[in-house]
Amino acid sequence: MKRIGMLTSGGDCQALNAAMRGVVKSITTCTKDVEIYGFLDGYRGLIYSNFRMLTSADFSGILTEGGTILGTSRTPFKTIQDPDENGLNKVEAMKQNYYKLQLDCLVILGGNGTHKTANLLREEGLNVITLPKTIDNDLWGTDMTFGFQSAVDIATQAIDCIHTTASSHGRVFIVEVMGHKVGWLTLNAGMAGGADIILIPEIPYDIDKVVEAIKKRHENGKRFTILAVAEGAISKEDAKLSKKEYKEKMKNYKYPSVSYEVAAKIQEKTGQEVRVTVPGHTQRGGSPCPYDRVFASRLGSEAGKMILEGEYGFMVGYKNREIVRVPLEDVAGKLKAIAPDASIVKEAKLLGISFGD
Repeated sequence: MKRIGMLTSGGDCQALNAAMRGVVKSITTCTKDVEIYGFLDGYRGLIYSNFRMLTSADFSGILTEGGTILGTSRTPFKTIQDPDENGLNKVEAMKQNYYKLQLDCLVILGGNGTHKTANLLREEGLNVITLPKTIDNDLWGTDMTFGFQSAVDIATQAIDCIHTTASSHGRVFIVEVMGHKVGWLTLNAGMAGGADIILIPEIPYDIDKVVEAIKKRHENGKRFTILAVAEGAISKEDAKLSKKEYKEKMKNYKYPSVSYEVAAKIQEKTGQEVRVTVPGHTQRGGSPCPYDRVFASRLGSEAGKMILEGEYGFMVGYKNREIVRVPLEDVAGKLKAIAPDASIVKEAKLLGISFGD
């Protein structure tokens, strides 16, 4: 009998259900001698022993559903070893619940913070397999994360929709794209949507260079400009500040986000009308795109195979178009950012896209 615990942690995204379905279907295709324990609302369910038994029927018909049937929550790694409000040792509680249920392994689906905690549990002696989930595509050790392509599609559609109103009114439009501390989502959606300027965290921008690109378009007879701005974009001036200095500055920050600051400065320097659009959490929602359905299913299938083989301590990743097993200790705590001289950046610049640098 295989006893498998499963949980989804951190922000939700498309194809979480598809990935879990892949795990269960690949195991039950080979054996019916299995029990699935679904922990509710992420690590919180494992900490407080809040779970429900799942059968193969629970995973039927969920391939196309967004979100997660198990629910999710954020349990920050930086506080995971702190006692809860009642003095409970959260790490010890997770271990005790694991052993109490006599689990053979935990399948954990999540992003960067999730993987840090997953690796901690591995170090504590638990059998763990992880699957790379995040719309940010910033997990080290894998070329792709599931949820990313679906989010790119949604962000691209937002930019597509802006084109018609931007050209009709002859305005500057900013579309703020999610992505946390990296620019993968903004870069891909910006290129796919035909953005004229793309601002990402990895390439600090000079507002005068941004304005210069807008004026150049105007001089060339272009009535509008579209900027794809990452939520974590940062100016060259702010990038030079220490963490402490930047944190102090943000205490008195008067804008809702960086996009509104960029908009205000463009309007001040050009006199042109600027509008900001924030697709926000729509980028996490809805049905997974076909690519993510296939990709998440492949990752889940490999995780199921690993469980049957008794191979633990790995993240199922994707390298050079192949599914691979990446040691958890190599993944935890590392961020996959865009190199400023990456080929995709160079190619975007050849297309005439400005990065404000």
